[in-house]
Amino acid sequence: MIDKKNITGIILSGGKSSRMGTDKGFLLFKGKPFIHYSIEALKPFVCNTIIVSNNKEYDVFGLNRIEDIFENAGPLAGIYSGLKHASTAYNLVLSCDIPLINSTILQKLINAVDAVSNVIQIQSQGNNMPLIALYKKPCEHQFLKLLNEGERRLQFAVNQCQVKNVVLSSEEELFTMNINTPEALKTIIK
Repeated sequence: MIDKKNITGIILSGGKSSRMGTDKGFLLFKGKPFIHYSIEALKPFVCNTIIVSNNKEYDVFGLNRIEDIFENAGPLAGIYSGLKHASTAYNLVLSCDIPLINSTILQKLINAVDAVSNVIQIQSQGNNMPLIALYKKPCEHQFLKLLNEGERRLQFAVNQCQVKNVVLSSEEELFTMNINTPEALKTIIK
């Protein structure tokens, strides 16, 4: 297994949250902000965690918060910013809007590391999930090149790398659910 000193956690919390209407990282689930669940899921595997957000309110978590190097350029720019600031070979990337995420899912990404794949992403319900993924440091250079060319599509950028998918069982799919709308929030707060 990869030693945690070689893994950085990168949490993306810079989205506009237009469908939710409020910063998703601070939405509460079981009395704790969504981002707390990403932080806790990463903790057993990483030497440090970076929050990518221009929102200074995230400083309350006492983690290294960095701002997007390319503003308003979506999650591709967020991942690039995190990779640029990370000093480790491996980087676990999560969005802040997956409050059901757990360490078991992240362990599957680490277990799938091989010599050729630069991106190892979860596949859930037939969908690739590049915001629950492990990125090797060399992706930083590829992503910078694409951003400088005006590319903003994360899945396009990921597909320029050697990619491996980790397919979840139907029982595990719940843990990767993105909460992007008030309706989705209601489904987990029953």
